[in-house]
Amino acid sequence: MLTVALPKGRIAKDTLEIFGQIFGDEFKFDDRKLILETPNFTFLLVRNQDVATYVYHQAADIGVVGIDTLEEQGLDVIRLLDLKKGVCKVSIGMKKGEKFDLNKPDLKVASKMVNITKRYFEERAVSVEIIKLYGSIELAPLIGLADMIVDVVETGATMKQNGLVVVEDIMTSSTYLIANKNSYIAKKDEVLDIYEKINKIINP
Repeated sequence: MLTVALPKGRIAKDTLEIFGQIFGDEFKFDDRKLILETPNFTFLLVRNQDVATYVYHQAADIGVVGIDTLEEQGLDVIRLLDLKKGVCKVSIGMKKGEKFDLNKPDLKVASKMVNITKRYFEERAVSVEIIKLYGSIELAPLIGLADMIVDVVETGATMKQNGLVVVEDIMTSSTYLIANKNSYIAKKDEVLDIYEKINKIINP
């Protein structure tokens, strides 16, 4: 029996469809339920940001999470397989017409992805002040709270609508199948079995 942590929303639905394809059954959460029990699996529906935490603490054996979230949290889990879903970029955005200049003094960057942002600027030996925001990040450069933002970009439409442009991509992200290190040892056959079955569908 494997416990699987899934992020609420489209990714959970896509993943359950893959399980459905593999086992020829329908996997579906009942209305408002957060746990789905099947003969071989227990599925947990959690917030995207919590998937890796559940897996890291072995509350779930395996999970599905965006690589950007993993990089931000830095939790020590096994990355088993790129599921090639939820593809997006983590990018730097600025007000249209402004110059991307890392030599400018007293740079301020707004982001909810503080660790990814910090690493990016540290690798370039650029000193910045990082302002952590939880939402509506596009607002920060417009009202002078920050010079630039670091955010997840799917199509770039949200930035464009708010008069911002992408000036640099930091990383590309997609969803990954991850595993807890102890579960990987204790339930190796089960974990590898589901890995191989999903891999056959993702990479036929």
